[in-house]
Amino acid sequence: MDRSWIRNSKPGDREYDAGVRQFINFAVKNSGGREKLSCPCRKCHNLLHKRVDEILNHLSKFAFDNTYTCWIWHGEKMDETHVGKPKNSVFEEENVVEGDNLEDMLRVAQDEFSDDPSKFERLLTDSEKPLYPGCKKYSRLKAILKLYNLKAANGLSDKGFGDFLEVFKDMLPEENVLPKRTYEAKKTLSTMGLRYEKIHACPNDCMLYWKEHESLSNCPVCNASRYKKKEGVPAKVLWYFPIVPRFKRLFSNSGDAEKLTWHANGRKKDGKLRHPADSPQWRFIDAIYRDFSKEERNLRLALSTDGMNPFGSLSSTHSTWPVILVTYNLPPSLYMKRKYMMLSLLISGPKQPGNDICVYLAPLIADLKKLWEQGVEVFDAHRNETFMLRAMLFCTIQDFPAYGNLSGYTVYGESPCPICEDGLKGKWLTASKKNVFLDNRRFLPDDHPYRKRKRSFNGEQEFRGRPKVLTSEEVFKKVEHIHTTFGKKNKASLPKQGYKKCSIFWSLPYWRHLFVRHCLDVMHIEKNVCDSLVGTLLNINGKTKDGQNARDDLKEMGIRNELHPVKKNDKTYLPPASYTLSRREKKKLC
Repeated sequence: MDRSWIRNSKPGDREYDAGVRQFINFAVKNSGGREKLSCPCRKCHNLLHKRVDEILNHLSKFAFDNTYTCWIWHGEKMDETHVGKPKNSVFEEENVVEGDNLEDMLRVAQDEFSDDPSKFERLLTDSEKPLYPGCKKYSRLKAILKLYNLKAANGLSDKGFGDFLEVFKDMLPEENVLPKRTYEAKKTLSTMGLRYEKIHACPNDCMLYWKEHESLSNCPVCNASRYKKKEGVPAKVLWYFPIVPRFKRLFSNSGDAEKLTWHANGRKKDGKLRHPADSPQWRFIDAIYRDFSKEERNLRLALSTDGMNPFGSLSSTHSTWPVILVTYNLPPSLYMKRKYMMLSLLISGPKQPGNDICVYLAPLIADLKKLWEQGVEVFDAHRNETFMLRAMLFCTIQDFPAYGNLSGYTVYGESPCPICEDGLKGKWLTASKKNVFLDNRRFLPDDHPYRKRKRSFNGEQEFRGRPKVLTSEEVFKKVEHIHTTFGKKNKASLPKQGYKKCSIFWSLPYWRHLFVRHCLDVMHIEKNVCDSLVGTLLNINGKTKDGQNARDDLKEMGIRNELHPVKKNDKTYLPPASYTLSRREKKKLC
């Protein structure tokens, strides 16, 4: 069956429309009566299920996913066509788990275990051994992989999976080679997994026992022991998941390798901002680093991190920090999917790293430097060729407190903005006991009517221009000579305002050329703003921003006299504001 129309035509072409009709007929014929089918457009990538009319609408808008040439999600078997390879799913949770692509995984495993061929030989033996005498469809390895994918997709516990294996093994012929315990299945698949490194760290976050410090038993900064009371048990461990083997594994799959060039070949280029590739920063990097940009497979990454409690108890102060990489080469519908988000570091607790996070980022930054300056040889399964892969860190994504840890700037107090610094200062509210920033009118156009209004704001007109934004070069000149001694016992030497360290990101050669180095997590901003608005409108206790303290601050500032607190019979009465809702209005709003 000819599939060339998927790559060689576009929506509106006669060939494309005929191909879509051919696909719809095939999908409906093999649907088994299901009302919703996987949508193969470039936006959904078979991850979402829709009605046939919705699929037709998507295919006319977003085009057909040109990597989907073997229609395995719509009833086609692997051996029916050899036009393309489906995506594989190893230890991933997917809506459908099919097409394990075992040959690609075995080739990658062979490259990774060239130093210990015996491991690969055992894996190869399992891939050729029938599940039971006479079984032609499943080998031992393929059966374990298939069942383990089902375990991951359905969230089955290790105990439940072990019970299932035991029952299923008993159902098969007596001479079957299926493992009967979860441990045996994991041991078989562990050879195909990617390695990780456990790097010992000082319990006070002063340093890593890595490279030249690997043989030390005490921290040279604070003299803390490397181990707990029991010799050999490290006091703190950093888990590092090397990124180079993971990038190689990504390119070893034909479908994923093609998706990694979407930003160059699949993106709609009409001047609108839909993807980081449409941003001025992306175009600027293309202009100044032409050797990097001419290879469309070179990766541009975002780094995201935040603290979490892995034990699920909100009452605990434990804080573990995962550091995750996102690949911006992929389409927007994919680069934030769990399958393509890469865990690179796991900074163990119980205390958060804070300003000392640069200590733990060192192994990752070392690999990023190597990927930028030298590159690594990678096999591209889609083009069936080897090339030198390079990568760069495009930006970081975090909430505001983590922004301070990664940038090295103090994001609280009188001047908490790393962009404006002293150009935008806060005002201390005595009753509320916090800094607020009332100079937002400075960012309005010069002729905006709000600049002249007094009563609606702080009682003054605002004619000042917007604060000066520091360029990357100006920031780098400020921080390049700052010498910081890391560690929890050296906090007293840190400044209370401004830059407190030269962030490790400045060691990346291209970091000073980026327009936007740190991006704020929109989820936190939207949630906090929404909570404050709803809490204030409904006057929710503990959530509203309009309380006794806020009214006292208005009185101290000498503005909004009609809202000042009024004392009546030893009780304080807060006059209603223009946004105060009556009981009936609250019911209508809700």
